[in-house]
Amino acid sequence: MQINDRKLRILKLIIDDFIDTAQPVGSRTIAKKFPVGISSATIRNEMADLEELGYLLQPHTSAGRIPSEEGYRLYVDRLLTDGPIDKDQIDLIKGLLHGNLIEVEDVVRQAAQLLSQLTGMVSVISLPQFKKSRLSNFRLVKIIHSKVLMILVADSGVFKSIPIDFVDVEQSVLDTLSDLIRQRFHQRHIEEIEIRKMGALMVEFPEYRRVLEYLLPIIRETFREFDRMEYVIEGKDKIYAMQDFDERQKAKALSEALEQHKIIEQLIGTIELEGITVKIGSEIGLESFASCSVITTPYRVNNEAVGKIALLGPTRMDYGHAMTMVNYIKETLSELFSGIHL
Repeated sequence: MQINDRKLRILKLIIDDFIDTAQPVGSRTIAKKFPVGISSATIRNEMADLEELGYLLQPHTSAGRIPSEEGYRLYVDRLLTDGPIDKDQIDLIKGLLHGNLIEVEDVVRQAAQLLSQLTGMVSVISLPQFKKSRLSNFRLVKIIHSKVLMILVADSGVFKSIPIDFVDVEQSVLDTLSDLIRQRFHQRHIEEIEIRKMGALMVEFPEYRRVLEYLLPIIRETFREFDRMEYVIEGKDKIYAMQDFDERQKAKALSEALEQHKIIEQLIGTIELEGITVKIGSEIGLESFASCSVITTPYRVNNEAVGKIALLGPTRMDYGHAMTMVNYIKETLSELFSGIHL
């Protein structure tokens, strides 16, 4: 049995109604909404066919139908239209571009809070992979007698500041080394900067050998840390308010799963993937998330994917609206971190 246009239209109406009401949908409801007059009996037959095809389920307590995981998959892949976004929502998101937000974690956290607020779901956003950016500035600044702040600034304006123990060194020496390192590696991709090339400075400038011997291993370890995924997560408390997770144990298991770094990494997936990806139920591959869907997309700095956005909610979510919000947050972060203020 093949699925024809009428079955597709009926399936879309059923899923749209179920997303709105969370109640099983009957043939009379669809008959009232169908654009061309069609009897309830005909719709019942079509719904029975859709159930046989695996796109609908019939809860044993109801004569109505609800979407199956396969039904949602078909809905997202073939039937979905872009969700609306109003001016107030645009203004909220565009607000990310105003002011001088420099701390990358503050920007990402604000974006995650907005995404969760606008969708009522859980948002996860990874911080930009700093190593994908180009080095714009490098400074060593003495803050107290035994502490130096190492500051790396990317071409996007994002920076990392790392306090390090450093005694018996004058600020004038730190300034000279800062200038040497910045000039040598200016506008190089941070992931391409090799420590051994920095080590060549010890040969060229033996008077700074002692300081460089101490500093280079710290820089090497700092660069290694750039490989580790850092992320912010917002909206976990919303899980307990979602009608679809009204069983407290189910909500608790989901909330606890979101505390695990490995699970977050699996939800977000690899950064290199293009476009928006939607995983539904078992496609996520995690038992605790069997009743969930996750929407993910990368965001970019100067056309290079550096981070990932994920939105997690029940399978009964407004996919059109959710995907529109994810896409708009992605574009805003990409503009911001690329230094484009439209």
